[in-house]
Amino acid sequence: MQRSTASFAHLLLVIFSIVISQVTGSSVVKALPGYSGDLPFYFETGYVGLGESEEIQLFYYFVESERDVRRDPLFLWLTGGPGCSAFSGLVIENGPLKFNYSAADLESDIPSLELNPYSWTKVASIIFLDSPAGTGFSYAMASEAYDS
Repeated sequence: MQRSTASFAHLLLVIFSIVISQVTGSSVVKALPGYSGDLPFYFETGYVGLGESEEIQLFYYFVESERDVRRDPLFLWLTGGPGCSAFSGLVIENGPLKFNYSAADLESDIPSLELNPYSWTKVASIIFLDSPAGTGFSYAMASEAYDS
């Protein structure tokens, strides 16, 4: 049972990585407010359309492994909920950035960001996915798609 579950999860990751490679609505992020200078890792965001007419648009954050992107594993991070954006995983849990609350600029209301020395991206690439529709920046064209 464990092996078939692991194989299925691996298959899902492969399919999702192929889908993401076909995404046209993506952007490479080189800098963020609150972080001093350019980001020292590859960071991409975008939408993946689901359904025949792509009526569901799931938003993702993709961060390449900081070690060996060709050999390191690819993880798919789905934050618990539903209803909790994957952004929390990106900056609070296991992503390459974390909030530095003691260095926050209180006059501008922009939180300070710093590198997370314990990030999983030290050894793996990660797709942080806002799921289901209605979570984070993910959305649907029809209200029926929000039923879970």
